[in-house]
Amino acid sequence: MKEVALAEKHKALGAKMVPFAGYNMPVSYEGVNAEHQTVREHLGVFDVSHMGEFLVTGEHALELIQSVTSNDAAKLVDGQAQYTCMPNEDGGIVDDLIIYRFDAEKFLLVVNAANIEKDWNWISKHNSMDAHLTDLSDDMSLLAIQGPKAAEAMQSLTNVDLSAMKFYTFEVATFAGMEKVIISATGYTGSGGFEIYFKNECAEEIWNKVMEAGADYGIKPIGLAARDTLRLEMGFCLYGNDIDDTTSPIEAKLGWITKFNKEFVNSEALKKEKEEGAKRKLVAFELDERGIPRQGYEIVNEKGEVIGNVTSGTMSPSLEKGIGLGYVKTEYAGFGKKINIQIRKKAIPATQVKLPFYKG
Repeated sequence: MKEVALAEKHKALGAKMVPFAGYNMPVSYEGVNAEHQTVREHLGVFDVSHMGEFLVTGEHALELIQSVTSNDAAKLVDGQAQYTCMPNEDGGIVDDLIIYRFDAEKFLLVVNAANIEKDWNWISKHNSMDAHLTDLSDDMSLLAIQGPKAAEAMQSLTNVDLSAMKFYTFEVATFAGMEKVIISATGYTGSGGFEIYFKNECAEEIWNKVMEAGADYGIKPIGLAARDTLRLEMGFCLYGNDIDDTTSPIEAKLGWITKFNKEFVNSEALKKEKEEGAKRKLVAFELDERGIPRQGYEIVNEKGEVIGNVTSGTMSPSLEKGIGLGYVKTEYAGFGKKINIQIRKKAIPATQVKLPFYKG
């Protein structure tokens, strides 16, 4: 079990620590609902240092990235980030990730913690053009400072105008007295904020200064459990739940990050699937009655026939109702259409809705 640089800090703060993706991580401090509302209303800080970071450099860096990812990274300009995925050869997804472009020959790929080794091997396997790859995962820490007060609260720590940063842009600057920190206007909560990348040895000082700067704004440490409820309210996919090696980006409604103006792994098959239509679709639903949908629960039609499965589900702290994502046969998919979630022995009626669940 790996430990992040701030593990002792989390334990001292009373965090409940759990194994997650090979790391000992804080899942909660004072409870999911309270932490969730802190991020929606004020700001919270997540330690997500378990995420993986790969540096791709050299004259063939973009060529490699274009060949293994579905989105068009050629559209990126310096200081811009992009959400994308890596399709596999069988119609599924190796991982979803964020690409950061520093310049024409330097990119950072941020991948999911559970997939670090798998992703590294996959990218290396396709590196026939000899781009230079460096795995920075064990040397870097990452804090997600999220919530509507994030820009105002963190402004005293940097000369970068945080309120002026556009979504999915980043700067390398001094932050909390530390040089060469990546300040990224990205996040996984839907409540605004920043993700801060830095060397492990800076972790404790940056954490302390972040908590100090945010004290008057109600900042609190937030665990992975609230991160999950926050992202689900926005309808963001979680790898291992809503997308995996068996789900295609077309099924998962990730057609918007799947660009066919270039060739990439399995692009021809995915293009065909888009043209012909997927056999199943990822849908969002709200329960019409009390209940909590969970991953793996069956989705059934009015006759009780299984038409799909729930991939993510929870009791939404913001909406105070059961919400979820799941795959259903395409003929049953559609906004406003009714489905039923099999919760124990009862089929609970649910309505398909447009994302996000939480409108802010």
